[in-house]
Amino acid sequence: MTTQTRTARITSVEPLDGFTLRLTFDDGVTREVDLEDELWGPMFEPLRNAPDLFRLVRVDPELGTVVWPNGADLDPDVLRGVQPPAKRG
Repeated sequence: MTTQTRTARITSVEPLDGFTLRLTFDDGVTREVDLEDELWGPMFEPLRNAPDLFRLVRVDPELGTVVWPNGADLDPDVLRGVQPPAKRG
């Protein structure tokens, strides 16, 4: 028996303060995801070092995920599953 999983698709993105994105998925779920800790490596450090470049994020309708002008993109399933850090009391 094979189990088929559905791939998340992003339909809209809105850059918020800092490195946070408001993402809307094709099933209507909306999430705010802070990517500051994820912006490392050769593709993502330019986004971290140039907030104006980070804010040029858009949805690629073919890929169903967010992309930037420098070619960076993120897996929509990962973005769907990113959880905010637990609050410490």
